Amino acid sequence: MRLAIRIAGVVALWLAFGAAFAQRVEGDRAGAHGMYEAEVNVNGQGETERNTAFARAMSQVLGKLSGNRSAASMPGVGQELRRARDYVKSYDYRQDEGRSATGAPTYTTTLIVRFDQEQVDGIAATLGLPIWAEPRPKPVLWLAINDGRGPRLVALAQTGAARAVLDRAQERGYRLGLPSGSAAEQAAVGAIWRGDTAAIARLSSRYSPPMQLIGKLYRAEGGGWTADWTFVDSGKVLSTWTSTQPDARRAMASGADGAADALSKKYAKRSSAAGTAGRYTVQIDGVRDSEDYLRLMSYLQSLAVVRGMAPVRANAEGLTLELDLITGLPGLKRALGNGEVLTADEGDAPVLHLR
Repeated sequence: MRLAIRIAGVVALWLAFGAAFAQRVEGDRAGAHGMYEAEVNVNGQGETERNTAFARAMSQVLGKLSGNRSAASMPGVGQELRRARDYVKSYDYRQDEGRSATGAPTYTTTLIVRFDQEQVDGIAATLGLPIWAEPRPKPVLWLAINDGRGPRLVALAQTGAARAVLDRAQERGYRLGLPSGSAAEQAAVGAIWRGDTAAIARLSSRYSPPMQLIGKLYRAEGGGWTADWTFVDSGKVLSTWTSTQPDARRAMASGADGAADALSKKYAKRSSAAGTAGRYTVQIDGVRDSEDYLRLMSYLQSLAVVRGMAPVRANAEGLTLELDLITGLPGLKRALGNGEVLTADEGDAPVLHLR
C-alpha cells in the first residue's frame, strides 16, 4: 500500500511538471549553446519565417550578453534586429517529437542560429549596451516544492524536476547548480520555507560562489502555482520577488529570470568607449549637390546610433549637422564600418567625409 502511494506521488509530480524527466536530454542539449547562439521555434523553413526568427534569435543573444531581458527595446537595437540576417554566421534546423496532454505525438521545428561574435560585439559597443562580463557565476539553487504533500528539496538527483528553471538560466546566459542532497541539506527545507536566508547561506558555504537562489514553489489558492524567491550574494539579499502562474514550470522559470535581473543589474557594465549620448555638431565635407545631400540623409537615418538630426548651416566645404546620438562620437565613428559612405578623421575631431 505504501509503495502504491509513493508511486502515485511520483506520477503526480511528473504530471505537474510536464514530464520534466523526459525533457532532460533536450535541456542538456540547449545548455551547450554558446553566448552567440540561440534557438527559436519556427512554423516553417521559408525565407520570411527564417528572417523573422533571426531577429528573435539575435534578441536572445543580446539579452544574454547584457543580462537584460528587455535588450530588444533599448535605443537603436530594434533597427539592428531588422538586419539580423546580416550578422548570421550559420544556421540549421532541428525537429523534436513530443506528446500532447492526450498522448498524441506533436512535432516542433527549431531554428538554431549562430551569430558572428565580432559583429555582435561591435553592435553592443556601438550602441553602448551594458555587457555582463564572463565568466558568469553559477549560483546554487535551493528550491523546495510542496505539491500538497509537504515541502521537499530538489537536489542533484532530482535535476529533471528543476529543468524549467535550469534551462531558463541557460537562456539568460548563466547556469545554476543544485545541492548534493545530503541529509543536512534535506533537513534545510524548513529554513527555505520560512525564508531563513542566513541558515541557507551557512549550509551553502561549501559551494562556490557564495550566491544562493532560494525558492519555494506551492499550489496557489484558486488554482495555479506560486513561487516565492530570494537571491542572496555574499550574504546580502539582492532581490526578492513572487510569481503566480497557471503552470508550475513558468512559475519555476521566474526564479532564473529574477536572479539574472539581479546579477546583471549589479555586474553588467556599459563601456565608455562609445561615448555619452547627446547632441553633437558634426561637419560633413563633400556634400556638393542635392543628390549628395539625399544620399547622406538616407545613410544617417539607417544608422542605429543616430536618433535624429537637424541642419545647422551649409558652406562651400559641405554641411554642418546637429546629430542626436544614443552614444557619443566614438560610437558614431564605429557605426560607419568600412567607410563606404562616410569616413572619419583620426582622433576626436567631429569631421566626416562623404565619399
